[in-house]
Amino acid sequence: MVDQTLAGYWIRRFLMEYATSERNLSANTCASYRDMLVLLLPYAAKRKGLAADTLSVTDLSAELVRSFLVYLERERQCSTATRNQRLASIHALARFIGEHSPQHVDWCAQIRMVPIKKSMTASLTYLEKSEVDSLLAAPDQSSSQGRRDHALLLFLYNSGARVSEATSVRIGDIDWHSKSVRITGKGNKQRRCPLWAATLKHLRQLVGERPAEAHVFMNRRGEPLTRYGVHTLVERYVAKLRSSVPSLQGKRVSPHIIRHTTASHLLQAGVDINTIRAWLGHVSLDTTNIYAETDLATKKRALATLARGRAPRAIGRWNQPDVMAFLRAL
Repeated sequence: MVDQTLAGYWIRRFLMEYATSERNLSANTCASYRDMLVLLLPYAAKRKGLAADTLSVTDLSAELVRSFLVYLERERQCSTATRNQRLASIHALARFIGEHSPQHVDWCAQIRMVPIKKSMTASLTYLEKSEVDSLLAAPDQSSSQGRRDHALLLFLYNSGARVSEATSVRIGDIDWHSKSVRITGKGNKQRRCPLWAATLKHLRQLVGERPAEAHVFMNRRGEPLTRYGVHTLVERYVAKLRSSVPSLQGKRVSPHIIRHTTASHLLQAGVDINTIRAWLGHVSLDTTNIYAETDLATKKRALATLARGRAPRAIGRWNQPDVMAFLRAL
């Protein structure tokens, strides 16, 4: 008979039944949940003087969670954003337990009352059009690697894809007739993104006669490019440009900054915010609205429009008690 008062029982169900099966959450989200628990359980076990496997749900009290968050910030030197991300994972676990175990409803309410900490919102970094043009021109297209790098950078800017989305694109995902690409995003949600003629041209040259199931972007060994590989590629070209493009000196440019750039440039071009949301694959419009909040040029245009008198457009079962081994094996 499984002891349903133990935290380990619910943690396994949460990760294997809820996060993976019911919600079909992305691998990154599941990893974030796991990483939080790998930190929380040893901390709670030490505080309670118990083994991690013997912790009960109620041992993970609101008071202990608050203490854990202070530990993250003070001893592990985590940022407020990381602290809030860990707390959001704890909230999700508490909500799951509360929904499935009536005896823990009060505990769930107490945990979910632990507040998210406010922080200063950093302004979004994005590249100006001249900086994008310089970045796209940086690869030496007389070499096969340079042609691949140019096609990749152009694809990132055109699609606004996350780096993990770009590295997973296969040749069969490209529709040469409708001039679009199928992108698989978070939670395996799929969306279609239009491609410029120039992007299609360079992608066509890149893929050649390779089969539809092959990845579009490959490394020198004929293997799919990794997220790390793309990050390194972008950083290498930006470092090369810093001396000739002074405006890049103070900018930390990554593939995700290129995604911000796509969103910002679409907004500046007058593209509707809902279209940008669909383009980027945002679940919530609130996420996309961040770009509108930070784009000064768009605000100035809206002000000028008003000055002219016109309104703007509108689980598997478990038997082993070693929960820490379970987490490390994920």
